[in-house]
Amino acid sequence: MGQAAASGGRCPACLSPRVVSHPELFVLSVAHMDCDAFYASVEKRDNPDLADKPVIIGGGKRGVVSTACYIARVRGVRSAMPMFKALRLCPEAVVIKPRISAYAEVSRRIREMMEELTPAIEPLSLDEAFLDLSGTQRLHGRPPAVMLAELARRMESDLGITGSIGLSHNKFLAKIASDLDKPRGYSVIGVDETEEFLRDRPVRLIWGVGQSLQRSLEKAGVRTFADLRRWERKELGERFGSMGERLWKLARGKDFRSVRRDAPVKSISHETTFPEDTESGGIIDGHIWRLSERVADRAKAKGIAGRVVTLKLKRADHRLLTRQMRLAEPTHMADRIYRTARALLAAAGDIGSCRLLGIGLSQLTPAEDADRTGDLLDPDADRRAMAERASDTIRGRFGKDKIIKGRALR
Repeated sequence: MGQAAASGGRCPACLSPRVVSHPELFVLSVAHMDCDAFYASVEKRDNPDLADKPVIIGGGKRGVVSTACYIARVRGVRSAMPMFKALRLCPEAVVIKPRISAYAEVSRRIREMMEELTPAIEPLSLDEAFLDLSGTQRLHGRPPAVMLAELARRMESDLGITGSIGLSHNKFLAKIASDLDKPRGYSVIGVDETEEFLRDRPVRLIWGVGQSLQRSLEKAGVRTFADLRRWERKELGERFGSMGERLWKLARGKDFRSVRRDAPVKSISHETTFPEDTESGGIIDGHIWRLSERVADRAKAKGIAGRVVTLKLKRADHRLLTRQMRLAEPTHMADRIYRTARALLAAAGDIGSCRLLGIGLSQLTPAEDADRTGDLLDPDADRRAMAERASDTIRGRFGKDKIIKGRALR
């Protein structure tokens, strides 16, 4: 966006050719910062031998790609792609298992840099966040656009990690902008150009427009924002329900959500892809327990509980089966999550061979509302809950591997 600088198209200070100007550059204050191929970038930083090699972060031939460096992306590798397909496209790739603790430490340091600019930070994941720098110019003596450029420079010089920044007047457009010029991008979408900018772009840019909704929109003749703007507000509501109102607003670049420092977590889930398809009840049961325990550990660490337990299964033929059960009261106990998931599996009948399993907890509430009454139909539930709490205390003091249930060894 904008025009190249007059001085030979280069910055007079650093001689960069990537110089732009924009009439609203110094009045916009909502930004989205997205690290460039974050996991892969950390691995390359920590191992310089990988600098010129295609790197894929993921696990096993049956797993999926967590992320890939830009060298691998040129070959067609994408996040969430099955590993076997990624390796077919890029057989010379170096595959590395994720080191979440290392990535979390880099993320923490980036967050500290952001905190120096503004308290209004809404993390979306380890490698991306929204920032609202409204009113910070008076404090720092520099407009948000300049402070964001300094943030990107500090990330690269101090941490060896590059990021792309989108600057606009709301979250929806800031996130779109951050993806326009990766890597090391800095893109701006102003108020006056919003509708023109969006006009011919595909509606799949809208959060929540997945493949299913995209097909429904295409059936209705909607492929671009311009197509969407031809619909009346009432018509969209009648056709697409509550999503219709959102579509109407975003088609015009309207997004009134604030940057929320402590945006509530909507769900907690974990899943695993088996090395080989399995019909073994023992293996599946062991994984249900381990995943339930991981979900419970995260819920307890965050001080929250959930009222809905979800079981997700992918069969050998890639058909997906999802089942949910609403509990009488919220829980964050691994035992209750596990037993609910087991009941959902039993109710699903013969699932045949399974390749992926996931457990989730949603409709989250504060932990003080959880597990108050127990289960009158299960007289041993209180005893198991007491044992789990005692186990949590020991694991918290001596390490998570000090107590392991027998079913976890399956």
